Amino acid sequence: MADATAGPKISASASTLPTLRNLWPYMWPSDRPDLKMRVGVALLALLAAKIVTVLVPYSYKWATDALTGEGSTPSLLPLFLVAPLALVLAYNFGRVFGIALNQLRDALFAKVGQHAVRQLAYRTFVHLHGLSLRFHLDRRTGGLSRIVERGTTGIETIVRFTLLNTVPTIIEFGLAALVIWYQFNIWYVVVIAVTVGAYIWFTVRASDWRITIRREMNDSDTDAHTKAVDSLLNFETVKYFGNEAREVTRFDGSMARYEQAAVRTWTSLAWLNLGQSVIFAAGMATCMVLSARAVMAGTQTIGDFVLINALLMQLAIPLNFIGFVYREIKQGLVDIEAMFSLLEVPAEVTDKPDAPPLAVAEGTIRLEDVHFAYDPARPILRGLSFDVPANATVAVVGPSGAGKSTLARLLYRFYDVTGGRILVDGQDIREVRQDTLRAAIGIVPQDTVLFNDTIGYNIRYGRWEATDEEVRAAARMAQLADFIEGLPEGYDTPVGERGLKLSGGEKQRVAIARTILKGPPILILDEATSALDTATEQEIQSAIDDVSSNRTTLVIAHRLSTVVNADMIIVLQDGAIAERGRHAELMAHDGLYAAMWKRQREADEMAERLRCVREEAGDYLPPIHVETEAAE
Repeated sequence: MADATAGPKISASASTLPTLRNLWPYMWPSDRPDLKMRVGVALLALLAAKIVTVLVPYSYKWATDALTGEGSTPSLLPLFLVAPLALVLAYNFGRVFGIALNQLRDALFAKVGQHAVRQLAYRTFVHLHGLSLRFHLDRRTGGLSRIVERGTTGIETIVRFTLLNTVPTIIEFGLAALVIWYQFNIWYVVVIAVTVGAYIWFTVRASDWRITIRREMNDSDTDAHTKAVDSLLNFETVKYFGNEAREVTRFDGSMARYEQAAVRTWTSLAWLNLGQSVIFAAGMATCMVLSARAVMAGTQTIGDFVLINALLMQLAIPLNFIGFVYREIKQGLVDIEAMFSLLEVPAEVTDKPDAPPLAVAEGTIRLEDVHFAYDPARPILRGLSFDVPANATVAVVGPSGAGKSTLARLLYRFYDVTGGRILVDGQDIREVRQDTLRAAIGIVPQDTVLFNDTIGYNIRYGRWEATDEEVRAAARMAQLADFIEGLPEGYDTPVGERGLKLSGGEKQRVAIARTILKGPPILILDEATSALDTATEQEIQSAIDDVSSNRTTLVIAHRLSTVVNADMIIVLQDGAIAERGRHAELMAHDGLYAAMWKRQREADEMAERLRCVREEAGDYLPPIHVETEAAE
């Protein structure tokens, strides 16, 4: 199986232009003229800052010449501005003004960047919920959350640096080159051009090398995070088997790989910074030697020597920034490429264009020659055909692997049938909108997983607009109200991760309560009591009977004793219907159902005898749960 923690691998030479094209609508949102205006003003502020940055060194030159008594100052400036102290103040004012313009740019653009982060994160979250159950069964939650987390962090980096820094920095290079050519001569420009070219070439090559290391670091980080989340979600299982050391070893192995990659990342950064410094220092030394010789020859002043030094120092900032921008953009692309890969995963189950809503009048269900397979080489359902009449209860039983629970997934359209069709009130469920189909169906699953919130929140999940009184009424019908009202915090009691603070019976009652609150015309009971002990099952069964009355009910049964009163019992074997009929008819037939009934009765009797032995022994014997082959 492919790695389930990350999206498809993309080569180190990531598709930069396609990714930037995908990001463009978020950088320049068509429906937000206010954000476009912010971008425009921010660009103007940045361009003004670049012009100020290039001109500021002139005040430094003039101040130096004024102090040494050499050269001359522009005649256009008023006399009070050409004094040495005034020129010194002007130099520092220009530096502060340039910084202020850059800060204005950042302040204006903050809302644009955060809007882009939010919109793309929103789109990703919606898309993940639109993907099929098959996709999520093949993924790891920890890995997915890490991909989204790093992707949203990388978005702002790419949006900010691409839109507001790259082009203006190129403009600054052009302005600086013009000033140097005008003030000095073409050879200075040639030296600077060679220096910049070598600097950029080295930066790009070294950054590409570092991106490969960064990719390894990200993979190790994702793997470590996935293992940590998986281990903590299965905290009880780890404790049951005393495997804390194994979990720590697995996690530490991933962190060791992360440590190695992180060390290589920082080491490579040191080499990159050293190489950049050597290249720039060589170019700067060449230009200063040329200027020093000109000063010695009397063709330049000390101010000119200071000017070329100041201009080169000013140029070092955007040069260093170009390396930083390139690295950040490339690393940002590494961080978000997996997110875009997720966005490119097609939804397996989709609504047809202009699909109508499901119109439920009676709630009848019909399966017509239904075939299905998760894997084409392993069929699960082989030509099922049966009806669930309105307000009737039809049970589906059978040995493990017969395909019982698959029916619930098909009815909810988590998957589409590979042959035949499923009808609700005569409408093929593939032809109607999924949201209206699922709104018409309620389910009490075998394994109830609750949100890490309050009991009231989890009950209200069935219907958000329900009033507090309706929530309490649903809890009463599910025989849960007395338990909740006995808690110190009542309906505001937290249930913990996946509802682990509640017992199995309490979680099942919450599932029943929220299904009651939803009030659907069609009900699926997917082995709703199979994980409970006999006493708890009997308590909950009455609540289930109340929920299923006057509803079309499909019961996927584990305990056959819960379906003896069903209007019809479908017995599956190897994905096909082996028998059908009421309980008495199937027992009289003395076939597969009768054999399953006999084995389950024997298992129940054995469990009862063991319980009696435990009571006689003073409850010193551990509890024993006897399974039968009727489980899915």
